[in-house]
Amino acid sequence: MLRTRTTLAATLVVAALLAPTSARAEPAETGGDAIPTLTDEHGRVLTLRGWNVEDKANRGDAALSAITEKHFRDLRAKGFGFARLLVFWDDLEPRPGRYSQTYLRKIERILDWAEKYDVKVLIDAHQDVFGPAFGHRGVPAWATRTDGLPFTPHPDDWFSEYFEPAVQRAFTHLYEDEDLRRAQARMWRVLADRFEDHPAVLGYDLINEPMGELREGEDLPTAARRIERDQLTPMYNRLADAVRSADRDAWVFVEPTPIVGEGVPTGLGRIDDPKVVYAPHFYNTGMEAGADYDPAAGWIESYEQAVTLYPKEYKVPVVVGEWGPLNNSLPNMNRFYHEAMASLGRYTSGWAGYVWCYGGGYCAVDGTGAFRTNKELTAEPYAEAVAGTVRSAAYDPGAGVYRLSYDAAGRRGPRVTELSLPPGDWRITARGAALVLREDRGRASILATPGARVTVTVTRD
Repeated sequence: MLRTRTTLAATLVVAALLAPTSARAEPAETGGDAIPTLTDEHGRVLTLRGWNVEDKANRGDAALSAITEKHFRDLRAKGFGFARLLVFWDDLEPRPGRYSQTYLRKIERILDWAEKYDVKVLIDAHQDVFGPAFGHRGVPAWATRTDGLPFTPHPDDWFSEYFEPAVQRAFTHLYEDEDLRRAQARMWRVLADRFEDHPAVLGYDLINEPMGELREGEDLPTAARRIERDQLTPMYNRLADAVRSADRDAWVFVEPTPIVGEGVPTGLGRIDDPKVVYAPHFYNTGMEAGADYDPAAGWIESYEQAVTLYPKEYKVPVVVGEWGPLNNSLPNMNRFYHEAMASLGRYTSGWAGYVWCYGGGYCAVDGTGAFRTNKELTAEPYAEAVAGTVRSAAYDPGAGVYRLSYDAAGRRGPRVTELSLPPGDWRITARGAALVLREDRGRASILATPGARVTVTVTRD
C-alpha cells in the first residue's frame, strides 16, 4: 500500500500540466568526467532495474518454452521494470538463410507479456562458449569454423572452454570471414526489422560476452584489449549499421570481453552510432567459483574505476547486463549486495541481475517466488523515468528512505516522472510544485510544474 502527501505551489494548474506535448526534452549536458544518462523516447532519464530472463535448456520446437507470463508478472510485482531476454542465433537461423518464423513468434509472445506488465526488454544475442558446436548455445554450427583445432570439454569449469584452441579460432573466423560477417549482420536485420515497432523493446545487445583468440606470448589483459580494439569495435560498427537499417530508435548495447571483471579497462574504440550503451558484466572470478566476497580485496572499487573509463571517454551510458554471485548465502554476501548496489548506483543507468528463475544456483527466487537469501537487497525504490534533470537520487537501506531531487523539464519537455517501489507500505512526499498523481501496484507518478525544483521522499512505513 502507498500513502502520499503532496505540497503544491499556489500557481500549479493541473490541467495545464496534463496538456499533451510532442516535443522531446534534451538530455542533460554532460561535461568533464560525467557519464551520460539513458533516456526514453520522450527524453526522460531512465533507470533500469531488472533481471535476465532465459531458457537455455530448450531448443527447436521447445525453444523459449520455459519463459512464461509469470516471469514478467512477478518481476513487476517485486518492483522491477527491466528484462534482458536471451535469444539464440542457432534457434533463429538453424540453416543458412532460413529464419525460423516460429521462433520469432515466440519472441514476440514474450515481448507481449513484457508490454502487458510494462517491463522494458533488451534483446540479447546470447552465446556461451560460441555455440552448439561445443555443446552450448549461440552461433550456429554451420557458422563455426575451427580449422581442425582441438576442443576438450571442461564440464566442471565451462568458462575455461573459451581458451580451447577450436573455440578461439571460431571467434577469429566470425570476426574476420566476410561471409560470416554478412550472416551475422543479416541475423540482426531480421530481429530489428521484426521488433522495431514493439513497444516493449528498449534495445539490442549485439553479442553476449565476446571472446577471441590469444596470440603466442600475449597475456590475457593484452589479448583482451587487442581483441576489443581490432575485432569487436569494427564488428559492433557493422552490426549497429545492420540494426539501423531497420530500427532507428532503439538503443544498441555493446559489451567488452568478460576480462573487464578483473578490473582491466576495455580496449573498445568508438562505435559510430548516436544511441550506444556500454554494457559490461559484473562478475568476480573467485565468487563465480563459489567463494565468499572478500571486502578487503578491493574488487568492487577496482572494477568501478576500470569500467567507468570507457563511458567517460566516449560519452555513453552504462547498463550492467549481468551480475550476481553463484553462492549468495555465504557470510559476507550481505555486505557484498549492499556495496554492489551502492557502486552500481554511482555510475550506471541500471542493471539486469542474473537470473530470474525459480530454484537454486543463480536463481533470484525460490520455487514459491520468495527472494533467496540476500537477493531481496536488490529490490529498492527507484525512479524508472524522470521528466527533467536529476540532481541526486539515493536509497538509504538502513533507514528505508529513498530521496530524489530533480529539476523538472521545461514547458516543451515531458511532464510525468515514474517511481517504482518493491512490495511493502510506502509513504511518498513530493515537494516543490509537484503532485503525486497515481498509485498502482507499487508504482507512482509525479507531475511537476515546468522548471520546478522537485524533491521526492519515499519512506517505508
